[in-house]
Amino acid sequence: MPPTRLRAAVLGAAALLTAAMAAPVAAAAPTAPAAPAHAAGAEPAPGAWYKAVHDTLGPQRLTRAQRSVSAAKQIDAERTYERTFPLGTPEALTGYKLSGAIHQSQQTSYWCGPATLVIAQSAHDEVGGRSQQEAATLLRTNSSGTAWYGIDINVPDPTGYPMADALNYRLPGAGYVPHALPYTPTATDKATFKQHITHNTDNDYAIAGNAWEVPGGPHLVGHPNIEIFHWVAIDGYNTDTAAGQVNYLDPVGGVSTSVISWAGSVPKSAHISSDTITTIMGGRGYVW
Repeated sequence: MPPTRLRAAVLGAAALLTAAMAAPVAAAAPTAPAAPAHAAGAEPAPGAWYKAVHDTLGPQRLTRAQRSVSAAKQIDAERTYERTFPLGTPEALTGYKLSGAIHQSQQTSYWCGPATLVIAQSAHDEVGGRSQQEAATLLRTNSSGTAWYGIDINVPDPTGYPMADALNYRLPGAGYVPHALPYTPTATDKATFKQHITHNTDNDYAIAGNAWEVPGGPHLVGHPNIEIFHWVAIDGYNTDTAAGQVNYLDPVGGVSTSVISWAGSVPKSAHISSDTITTIMGGRGYVW
């Protein structure tokens, strides 16, 4: 994933995006887009002001069906978390629980989206080695990367969220929905993410996370202190900390430094604080 200087409205496959993209989706009802840079009275997250100033993504919308699915999943996620961690405390120390996603290194500097799609899909059906080219075609990935929002892909009833639509197309019944985050995720946002990763992992699904790393803000393991748009598959949580840490698979791991100059320092799999990765996804979000 090479560093670039241009910003765009899509989140790229480990590359910076090079053009702003239109955001409206026809006949979609409005939902809460990424909120203001930080909640009133709250200290902005590191890098939040940068995101607020440079963001080119327009208002996001969920369809009525997405809102319905999201609400139902949220109720189930809260129950799952409360059952797994009564009062937020684990009943037994058992380490990490994983959904079993199979890592793939991205095959071009801008294919982190396609790689994340096949990794996340493998968490549920345990099939590795799928074609990233086919995934890139489905996601309408180009040299600018893979969009977080604003692109309709070739599936029935596209919603403008390529990753969610592609996962639902390939895993019928999965019920993937996008979850937008403000530039400064709140305590509630962070608690909700813990519920979501617990819910997905326990049901044998990974989360597709859309990272927006900026200078001065937190970064994924091994990533340099530059602006990077990137997709990763988040495939498990630490039971000992009530999902306070998560496991993710990074498509940059294993990539030749001739493709991405700084790839040598990036692991294929890494642990990170769930609060930190939620902050990293601030201004974009994740598909769960």
